[in-house]
Amino acid sequence: MPDLIAQGSDETHRWRRTLPAGRAVVVGRESEWSAGWDPLLSRRHLEVCYHDGMLDVRRLREASNPLFFRGRSVDRATLQPGEHFVVGGTTFTLVDEHIAVTLDAPQPDVQETFTPADLKRLKFRDAHGRLDILGRLPELMAGGVDDGELFARLVNVLLVGIRHASTAALVAVDADHQGARVLHWDRRRLSGGTFAPSQRLIVDAVTRQQSLLHLWKSAGSSTDNTTSQYTVATQADWAFATPLSGEACHGWALYVEGRFGESAGLAAGDPAPLREDLKFAELVAAAVSAWRDNQQLRERHAGLRSFFSPPVLSAIARDDPQQVLAPREADVTVIFCDLEGFSRLSEQGAGDLLGLLNRVSRALGVATRQILELGGVVGDFHGDAVMGFWGWPLPQPNRAMLACQTALAIQAQNAAEARVTGEPSTLPRLGIGIASGRAMAGRIGTVDQAKVTVFGPVVNLAARLEGMTRLTGIDILVDEPTANAVRGESTLARVRRLANIRPSGLQTPLMVSQLLPPTGTTAELLQAAEYETALAAFTAGQWDDAREKLIKLPADDRAAQFLLRSMEEHHGQPPSDFDGVIRLTKK
Repeated sequence: MPDLIAQGSDETHRWRRTLPAGRAVVVGRESEWSAGWDPLLSRRHLEVCYHDGMLDVRRLREASNPLFFRGRSVDRATLQPGEHFVVGGTTFTLVDEHIAVTLDAPQPDVQETFTPADLKRLKFRDAHGRLDILGRLPELMAGGVDDGELFARLVNVLLVGIRHASTAALVAVDADHQGARVLHWDRRRLSGGTFAPSQRLIVDAVTRQQSLLHLWKSAGSSTDNTTSQYTVATQADWAFATPLSGEACHGWALYVEGRFGESAGLAAGDPAPLREDLKFAELVAAAVSAWRDNQQLRERHAGLRSFFSPPVLSAIARDDPQQVLAPREADVTVIFCDLEGFSRLSEQGAGDLLGLLNRVSRALGVATRQILELGGVVGDFHGDAVMGFWGWPLPQPNRAMLACQTALAIQAQNAAEARVTGEPSTLPRLGIGIASGRAMAGRIGTVDQAKVTVFGPVVNLAARLEGMTRLTGIDILVDEPTANAVRGESTLARVRRLANIRPSGLQTPLMVSQLLPPTGTTAELLQAAEYETALAAFTAGQWDDAREKLIKLPADDRAAQFLLRSMEEHHGQPPSDFDGVIRLTKK
């Protein structure tokens, strides 16, 4: 497997990267493959491309310092495996070595199992040096821009901290524990033949969740031909594996191997010095596991920002998320926002689907952003509609007012964007329905798939109210419990009764109200009072009187136009069974 190894002047300044066949990679101080430790490298210094067993290297125009190959300054070079080039204080070497996780490793002559308690009692003889390396580990991990960078830094830490090691790797056991694979590896020497870690050792360590040390007899001392062949082929006569704990590193282990006699203080067959190395690996494994679990939690927390407001996120971070998100009955207020005329927009935008998607995303983005900013939960997306709710997982006594403020903010922002673009039609019109009541809310679903949402009659009612906005032409409609909450807080919003309506498919009528901004002109306030008088006449069956009052209202008063249309459908006369309720035949 062709790899490029970068080695700086400090032993910690090193990485090993697998070269992708036929794809150019930029190397520099701040580039795809970064050697940020070397100030003599430019941000983008050179480009490497591996093909047909050779590595082409090209110095980029913006590179200020030369590239040396075979002792000469060049702009281009072609390397064979084993050759290297130099930039500044960093040497880049091309190697072609093979990995073969092997089942052929014989049973060890010595096997030691270590528990955390065993290693805790063990004292480092070079505690200062080991702790210095461990102290730099968080900074090294945080600097990794991706898993590849993190893996390379982690393996390098093992080689720097474990002087007896010839090779180190991060490995992962398959889900069925029947095999293992190498995520990243490196060795102290530039070349040493095939790297063949023992699958038996790796799988046993991960399965037991304990560190294991294996020792094999070397070729010069063994009478077991199988063992001798293995140690000669792998250039290793000892190895240990240390599992990483935590969800983010599930099935991972650190694998370290070496030979007796190649390092000072390591006598053949003596495992004592290796126990300190294994303790160091345990500390590295614990630090990496904790860091990756924390990163995973951060990523999940960031993902939740799309659905939960800051107070809810604080509750999830503070308490057990399973308990916080558990489904339960709650008093909630639900908002439904739907793109009106979406089918027409889809037909018109068939030739520009990306543009249509952008317009729809902008409109729904306005809704979700306002729901979250005013303390709500984004519960679900239903086609071209978004649903949000208040009152869970934390009680919110002012939930109805928060929902109404959200609706008005959505309406105002849509209008503002239309004024800025000068093209009101670029944003689809949003119809909004709001209802308050009892519902079941929480993390609902199956073991395999779940989502946070709310369900119950109040959700259906909010959806029905949103549907009525298309029939009435009124942007925001609310039910009576929501309207009552607003009437007590007239400084934040206003409501105007529309009519007593029985939606299609429902048996019980409900008083539907129009939500309005908190302030209005004197003329608008008088208009609302005149509409209330006309509505009272309409409800009482006095349609001639109601019509006389309604036609005096402005032609853009959609509530008045809705009542006039309702009377026209019955030729201006109330039906014989009229009880003050408008019966809708469409959803």
